[in-house]
Amino acid sequence: MPGPAVILVSGGLDSATVLAMAASDGFECHAVSFRYGQRHELELDAATRVCRSLQAASHRVIDLDTAAFAGSSLTGSGEIPRGRSIEELGEGIPSTYVPARNLVFLSYALGIAEGIGSTDLFIGVNAVDYSGYPDCRPAFIESFSTMANLATRIGIETGAIRVHAPLQELGKGEIIQRGLELGVDYGLTVSCYAPGVDGAPCGECDSCILRARGFSEAGIEDPLTRRCS
Repeated sequence: MPGPAVILVSGGLDSATVLAMAASDGFECHAVSFRYGQRHELELDAATRVCRSLQAASHRVIDLDTAAFAGSSLTGSGEIPRGRSIEELGEGIPSTYVPARNLVFLSYALGIAEGIGSTDLFIGVNAVDYSGYPDCRPAFIESFSTMANLATRIGIETGAIRVHAPLQELGKGEIIQRGLELGVDYGLTVSCYAPGVDGAPCGECDSCILRARGFSEAGIEDPLTRRCS
């Protein structure tokens, strides 16, 4: 019988799907989100909505030193890329990369997990539509899993710490289909890097482009598009 698990929840569609998958697998889901100087609070509001909708056992928002995450257009340094083609999304590391973000997030999650006696971490990284971020690659997840079992008491004693990345080899359309099967309400999520003051997606940033392609591949209308039209 699965026990407690710590799930990173950003408010986007990938992490919402991962939370639903962990719950479906029988885990007691303890969600964690981070305030790290991102351009808007909308994603944290979305994370709260998602966690309530999917009945997470707990949800905490951790405040981090924003200075540690400077140098990214997601934290206000430079312009958000817009209008790039699908082919361009996989070329190089974009300005929206946040320095060591997933490494820091997983490290916090690991500490929380050990504190509650959990050996399971869940993260919604994806190696298919990952926009060039180095901390979304399978090699990073594998390396962190190894490190987690070397750096913690529970890891040394059991060797059982696992970092679950169930979306890693799925396309965005497959992710959406899986989430719908599990009852995810994607109308509660936020994906846009530069939404309007009313939360409306810009439709032009990398994340909006990938989201739109995903819903197109799934053959389903994006509830955010419907709501904002």
